[in-house]
Amino acid sequence: MPAEPAVPAAEAAEGRDAAARALAGEFGCQGRGPTVGTGGMAASSHPAVSRIGVDVLEAGGNAVDAALAMAAASWLALPGQCGIGGDAFVLLRRPDGTVTAFGGSGFGPDGGDPGFYRERGLDAVPLEGPLAVAVPGAVAALAALHADAASWGLPRLWEPAARMAERGLPCTYKTRDDVVERRAALSRDPGTAAVYLPGGAPPRVGAPLRQPELAATLRRVAADPASFYTGETAERAVSSLAGAGAPFSGGEWAATGEALVGDALTCAYQGVTVHQTPPPTPGWMMLQQALLNDGVLAGLPWLSAEAVHRAAGAARLAFADRFAGCGSENDHWKSLLTADAVAAARARLDAGDPPAPATPAVPVDGDTTSMVVVDGDGTAVSLIHSLAFTFGARVSVPGTGIVLNNRLGRGAYLIDGHPNEVRPRRRPLHTLNAWLVTGRDGALRHVGNTPGGDGQVQWNAQLLSHLLDHGLDPATAVAAPRFTVHPGSDADVIGQPPELRCESRLGRARLDALRALGHDVRVQGPWAAGGSAQIISVDADTGALLGASDPRQDGVALGVQ
Repeated sequence: MPAEPAVPAAEAAEGRDAAARALAGEFGCQGRGPTVGTGGMAASSHPAVSRIGVDVLEAGGNAVDAALAMAAASWLALPGQCGIGGDAFVLLRRPDGTVTAFGGSGFGPDGGDPGFYRERGLDAVPLEGPLAVAVPGAVAALAALHADAASWGLPRLWEPAARMAERGLPCTYKTRDDVVERRAALSRDPGTAAVYLPGGAPPRVGAPLRQPELAATLRRVAADPASFYTGETAERAVSSLAGAGAPFSGGEWAATGEALVGDALTCAYQGVTVHQTPPPTPGWMMLQQALLNDGVLAGLPWLSAEAVHRAAGAARLAFADRFAGCGSENDHWKSLLTADAVAAARARLDAGDPPAPATPAVPVDGDTTSMVVVDGDGTAVSLIHSLAFTFGARVSVPGTGIVLNNRLGRGAYLIDGHPNEVRPRRRPLHTLNAWLVTGRDGALRHVGNTPGGDGQVQWNAQLLSHLLDHGLDPATAVAAPRFTVHPGSDADVIGQPPELRCESRLGRARLDALRALGHDVRVQGPWAAGGSAQIISVDADTGALLGASDPRQDGVALGVQ
């Protein structure tokens, strides 16, 4: 019997992509298409934040200017998810094609060695209160980004946020729900209680949340970002935390003021280049999953049980590798991305040998937000920032309006000898990461990110596959059903059994097939996985920008014509 003629690669890819687009209707992620723009675009998880970014672009600012204004605005619009007291990471792609990473991640207290916590009868760094706090790194990262590529002054860029704080941005359903769920903790801190529990009760939706102290802080820090780490603001923070029992000296604040600036991590996937943020972020984990799945997922039907099984195995392996030997100060992760290591890991996955789950589990709490901006000159910014858990440590710095993060409690281990063990002047491992994709010629193809704790590196890998393996548009990619391996590698909730959490839109047949492949499938609501992905893509034929914001939150992508 004669062999069937080979199908040309381009024709096969076209047929595969058409099948994926048709299947998107079954999954409920085909609806309004992506936003289109030609002169720039901004996408975030809150309409007011996206609007400010577009306002800056329309007034002649570049993508960096827009991102900096959006970041400050989101501290008011999404106060449970981010704040000036948190951390931030950024990827910047310049018009010449070069890509730089900016990291803002802080140290714990100089007196916070393992013995400090054990002497107090603790078996983990607390998740709430003064002992959970790491020095905020966001201001350092954003100031370094501003110095590198902004065209407007920081006071001008942060003034809209300062005015928002003075007059009060209307409370959203999201913020009210966050306040209701954390009411007890917020009520214990005078600063958070005054803003988020006026009169002792959660604010009504639409009620203005006025923060005059934060407005003054924004203007002071915009005028002199270094003052956040060595001036009056730092002194107030250190005094307050030390008075509450956290052993900060002030030296760790000054040290955090030096941002982490350098080259992005990269790998090849489907013939293009993926860029990611370096440690202490887990950006290398997304690259590892890409290397393990390159050429595999493209040959499987989109979101089939076999494809989900493969992607979940790669994610599980990445988390196990992270917990086994990674810390913010070592290069263990580099050995995991070598050709030999990737080949060995691919062989394990091909043979159906699932890795054991990491010991710590994905946290039951957490919040982050992110944004992407592209301007007409090809400058692109992917920015993500967070307080770690919702409202962070749920403590504020008196007289400043600053709510502090709980990144130390969330990220650092109290495990003897582990490279991520809590130590003075050791940054804890992070969940935040940001990515973008360039073509062989260095041209921008995609820029994106998503919040979601340990879900981030998994969902970002899924977004990458939707875009590159199956040729889907941003709107379909961000709305696609999500799946999440549990546990991940955050520091809390030890020893939970492995699960595969899937949105119900995957469908009963696929979920049953995943169970038959050995997964303990836990079905979530149709849109309940979490996250709030943002993507802007460049149409290869027209050069137009196509953008979308995740329907799981209230965001929007807005274009400039």
